[in-house]
Amino acid sequence: MRKIRMKKLAAITGILLMFCAVAAFGQVRIGIDGAVEWDKMEINAVVSLDLASAGLKLPSGRTQGEAIMTSEYLRLIRPGLFNIQVDSSSTIKDLVLREEWSLQEVESLALQATTVPAAHSQDLRLLSSSYTLGIDGISAAFIRHSRPTQLQRTLSPVAAPSYTGIIILAAESLPVHGRNVAALPLPCLFPKVWDNDMNLIFEKNMLNPGTNAMVRYFHVRDIFSGGPSGLSPEIAAVVGSHPLRIVAQGVFGIFPTDPIISREDALLIISNDENRRLFNEGRVVIILNESVLKEPLE
Repeated sequence: MRKIRMKKLAAITGILLMFCAVAAFGQVRIGIDGAVEWDKMEINAVVSLDLASAGLKLPSGRTQGEAIMTSEYLRLIRPGLFNIQVDSSSTIKDLVLREEWSLQEVESLALQATTVPAAHSQDLRLLSSSYTLGIDGISAAFIRHSRPTQLQRTLSPVAAPSYTGIIILAAESLPVHGRNVAALPLPCLFPKVWDNDMNLIFEKNMLNPGTNAMVRYFHVRDIFSGGPSGLSPEIAAVVGSHPLRIVAQGVFGIFPTDPIISREDALLIISNDENRRLFNEGRVVIILNESVLKEPLE
């Protein structure tokens, strides 16, 4: 019984200390700046502390300043992670609110970030630390199936060459299926691909386990680079030297994240065993408008 009481006392003491720390830092000016960079598959953030507001001076206050930034990092990065679009209908915050994901899982992802040692500004007013979090690691946390779902075969296959990857061009405003509007397609962790008969062609459960990223996003300029294929080295690393290039016909979703391709292009993929495997291996690139590939952290 005494042990239980001691545990309760320790827990209460911990909570009180946490509130005291929050109160102590209430006047401290600390913030975060950065962006979700879909073309780099990274979240890059800088946490900055105004030393004077914390009553600190360099060099003696450096260690304490770093400790404050470390303690506040999770609180500051959490809204940015919550806003990440998982698919056409849900953000990470939506999944947490629906209890499909926990806050602890979100914070565990945040702690995977790599950090750069803190540095002070030229005027010695600010102390800043940089964090980089891979979007691949976030995607991997959502892929929990042990076997990929197989893409349905067609009863009317067409003759199709074997490709090394798939590029979907969706950098312009496209008609939104079911609505009388057009919109720029947006990035998300798990976009679906549909044909214009609204048959589902690609979704995340088709990925082989261990394949972290379902698709990669790039700028238009990356498909007009030098070299025989015209592709940037970064795209070529995903789709190889002989990809199938597809122009999206439309976009679908509550948030317009899911490209719609023609039935003819879909048949080139699903009529060939090797082409179907490109989906399993995540050898898919979507070209988006540059304006949507970088989202500021909020």
